[in-house]
Parts: sequence; structure tokens; C-alpha cells
Amino acid sequence: MYFYRSHVLVCGGTGCHSSGSADIIEQFNAELKKQGIEKEILVVQTGCFGLCEVGPIVIVYPEGAFYSRVTTDDVVEIVSEHLVKGRTVKHLLYHDSITEEHDIKSLDEVPFYQKQKRLALRNCGVINPEDIDEYIAFNGYKALGKALTEMTPGEVISTIKESGLRGRGGAGFSVGLKWEFTSKAEGQKKFVACNADEGDPGAFMDRSILEGAPHAVIEAMTIAGYAVGADQGYIYVRAEYPIAVQRLTMAIGQAREYGLLGNNILETGFDFDLELRLGAGAFVCGEETALLASIEGYRGEPRPRPPFPAVKGLFEKPTLLNNVETYANIPQIILKGSGWLQEIGTDKSKGTKVFALGGKINNTGLVEVPMGTTLREIIYDIGGGIPKGKAFKAAQTGGPSGGCIPVEHLDTPIDYDSLAAIGSMMGSGGLIVMDEDNCMVDIARFFLEFTVEESCGKCPPCRIGTKRMLELLNKITEGKGEEGDIEKLEELGEGIKIASLCGLGQTAPNPVLSTIKYFREEYEEHIRDKKCRAGVCDALLQYTIIEDKCKGCSLCTRVCPVDAISGQKKQPYNIDQSICIKCGACLEKCPFGAIVKG
Repeated sequence: MYFYRSHVLVCGGTGCHSSGSADIIEQFNAELKKQGIEKEILVVQTGCFGLCEVGPIVIVYPEGAFYSRVTTDDVVEIVSEHLVKGRTVKHLLYHDSITEEHDIKSLDEVPFYQKQKRLALRNCGVINPEDIDEYIAFNGYKALGKALTEMTPGEVISTIKESGLRGRGGAGFSVGLKWEFTSKAEGQKKFVACNADEGDPGAFMDRSILEGAPHAVIEAMTIAGYAVGADQGYIYVRAEYPIAVQRLTMAIGQAREYGLLGNNILETGFDFDLELRLGAGAFVCGEETALLASIEGYRGEPRPRPPFPAVKGLFEKPTLLNNVETYANIPQIILKGSGWLQEIGTDKSKGTKVFALGGKINNTGLVEVPMGTTLREIIYDIGGGIPKGKAFKAAQTGGPSGGCIPVEHLDTPIDYDSLAAIGSMMGSGGLIVMDEDNCMVDIARFFLEFTVEESCGKCPPCRIGTKRMLELLNKITEGKGEEGDIEKLEELGEGIKIASLCGLGQTAPNPVLSTIKYFREEYEEHIRDKKCRAGVCDALLQYTIIEDKCKGCSLCTRVCPVDAISGQKKQPYNIDQSICIKCGACLEKCPFGAIVKG
């Protein structure tokens, strides 16, 4: 057994992996061997550190040196200078991780992490997700042992119920109540399922937990099986998550080998096992009944409710279904007691929430904050604000099912009830930031286009209604909008919300209705003035030449593909709007800033 003087933690999440982190690990091992210190330094592949904007990330302990945007070429310098000579490579350090005196800050002093509280993500970026011993070293499976040997199933359910934990998949239903309903349902055979079919554009919360701490989900599902009386569980994960699938498969095998899955777990007489089911990436399979149908081998289409899955789910048996982030909180609640979670968050929204922070934001990545943290804190204190000093315009929470939150609600606390009160929702945790250059009509059209494409088509309100709404939005963005179109969108949206069979249809109009509510003047400008103030909708754009700035160089005429620009050299040129195809080539090439769009 070796006692390592340094640990080199390398992010092995999908984002950093796509940027070459596997090659960086290989290069580290090769350089350490070359220097003859391979037995003194341990290189550890971890899950996501969260700050994806500056990946690949490498952190060297015990110093805590935070290296960002590391390449294989940087490895030689880090090994020779830091690991051999003991001198940090200052020019490779993440700029916010050092003080003005160039001292190294601890991770919780870095602005990105200061206001975060990592519970569901507690092991991501800390341990090797492919090593069960590392998970156990961080109290892994201790909660399972406590539940099986010190608690009755009813006591487990009561603990979860009293903690106030609500489902992190979107609706925010009481987790303890759902477990209780499943436990009390009639039938000897019951199932536990995990929704890892994360389909929101830009969302990767569940994927990162599975990649960084797969054993946490396995442990939680086993505890859930004990609590509700199930002996079989299924994790439904999309096939587009190859690293998560690989690590889950490995973790399940390790848990079986250690007697933590299978028959007679920890010699308590309790039997429970897990299987993976791969989804093909259908967004509708995030809806619980569609997901269960897909596990059974059928087309992923929602079923009418009631009966709810807790009564009649998988194979017509009572089934408990939670998502990845929900399960990731369970072991700590069992280990620390219900009062521990109650101290975090707000009165009605306990604990933390993980968000995938993207869009027009400096620090894109994964953040976990206590419920009640304001949108302003997430965007400016954690996210680092809007790039290029642009003005904040809106934030979309809840993905295609959510709503757009305008600047006047920037200080809204992020919790289930506060978001619902302003026409948005928590959703699974996507948070897309928009600035002054975004057109809100186009944003609504983008999200509705996604839900139209992903609708299973089973019920007419969703299948037909969302298509009609999209046709109206396309018409408006193409400059063909008419008076009354906004009212038609509102009427259709409200009808679809009421009449659709499942959550996809019931929430599909949200981006449209919320943008109409808060940005109605933009819709009116598109319709009445045939103008897109953000300059996004091509059909409403005009490229014009400012006479005072035009030098008559003729460069614009040479790049125009349709000969829409005419004039004489050394005289101001003119663009024929009836011919212009709005490609923007002239704007890009003009060296004098004489061409503007609007």
C-alpha cells in the first residue's frame, strides 16, 4: 500500500472528456513514470467539478492548485514544476482561484463555489466514480446499512417524509408521500424505478451525478426498495449518455460483488437487484407513464392517470419512480436524519437544487444552491454575469416546459412556489440565460418547435394544438403576423394546458404564454411594425448603409451574392431591399462600420 504525497484530480465528466481529459490522464501517468515518481503521485479521474466553462480542470492536492483549460502540452510543465519542484504553475491556474498575492484559495473561496452547497453533487469531482472503495470511504452505503439494520421500512419512509424532500424532476411532489403510497399499495410484487432520461435542451444535471457518483443512486434505490417492499429496480437512462451508462454498469457489478445488491444484502434477508434500460432519447419518456411503458418494451406513450404508478405501474404492479437528483439526496437524509435537510432551503422547499447554467452567461456549468437563492445571485455571483457587459433580459427555467423570467423578477427566490407564482417552474433544472440580443418571440418559437417535434402524438390537444401554435409563431417571425394572432396563441395555449393527456402537452405552451405575458410589446412590434428589435428574425431584418460612414470602397458589392448593392466608387452605396437576401456578408466585410442591421 502506497501513501501518496500528492493527488492529481482530473475531471472525467462528459464536457471535459470531450476536450481531451482522458488523454491528459494518460499524459500525466506517462510523465510521472518518466520522472520516476509514479509511486508518489496518484492520478484520479473524477466526475464533473461544475465549472465547465474552464475545463478540462485539474486540481492538485494537498495544495488545492486549480488548473483550468489544461491541455496535454501543459502536463509536462505541471509535472516538472509543481509535482517535482513544488512550484505551482501560476499562468495555468484558474484566475479566480488565487488571491492578489498569488496565494491559492480553497475551493469554497472561489466565487463560483462560494454560494453553492453541494449535496447531490457532494462526491462529484471528489472521488473516482469507478471505484466503490472510494465511495465507501466517503460514508458510502453506510445509510443502507443503517436502514437495513436499525430502521423499519415505516421509519425510513417517515424520515424521508419529515425531511420535506420534494421530487427534483419537475412537479415537486412530496417524496415521502410517494414512497408511502407505494408502500401501502396492494400487491406482493413491487418495483422501484429511476428516471435518468434527461431530455431538456442544455440540461445535464442527472448525467453528471450518474457519471460522478453512480453508487449514490444505487444505494438510494436499494433503500427505497426496502422501504416500499420491492425487490427489483430499473434505471432508465438515455443511450446518448455513454459514460454514465458505462459507470452505472460498472457500479452495479461492484455493488453485487460486495453483497450490496442481490440476495440477502448485508445478511439481513433483504433481496434487491438493479437493471439498466436504455432509452432512445424521446423527450416524452421523461413523463413517468411513458417511461414505464418504454421499460416494458412498448412505444413510449403516456397513459391516463389515475391509476398512478404507485398503484399500477411497471407490469401493472405498484411502482415507485423518482429521478436521479431526488435519489442522490436520500442516503444523506437517512444518515443525518430528517432535521438535517429541514435546516436547508425555505419553509416549503427544503434542501438544494442543481441547475445546468447555460446561454448568455460567463460561467457555464453545473451549480447546486440552497432553495431560496435568488436568480440574481445565481446569474451574477455564481455565473459571473453576462458576457461583454450585455444587459440581462430573461432566464428560462424548467426547459421547454418552463417559462421566461424577466429582469423585474431577477430577485425572485428559486423555489417551487415562487417560480410558479411568476408563471415559470423549477423543472428538472435547466437554466438558460438570455441577454438584450435575444428575441423573445424567437425563443418561444424555438422551445415550442422542440415540443412539437417531441410530442408522441397520442392526444389531439398536444399533437394538433402545439402545431397550430407553432404555425402562428412562424408566421409572426416571418413578418406575416396579423392583429389577433397574439390572442389566438393565448387561447390555444390555455386550451392545450387544460386538455392534454400528460405533462409534456400541459406545459408545452408555457414558454409562449410567459413571453407574451412579460414581452408582449415584442410580439406587437413583430406584427404591427414588422420589426425585430433584437435583429434575430431574418424576415424582419433590413441591412442599410449609413451615408456618412460609407467611403465608397465597393467591398460590399464584391461580397454580395445577389448583386443587391449598387453605387459608384468613392460615393455612398445603396442596398436594394427587394433583392437583399439578408445573408449579412456585407455587414461582416465592411471595414468602416457603415452597414447596420435592424
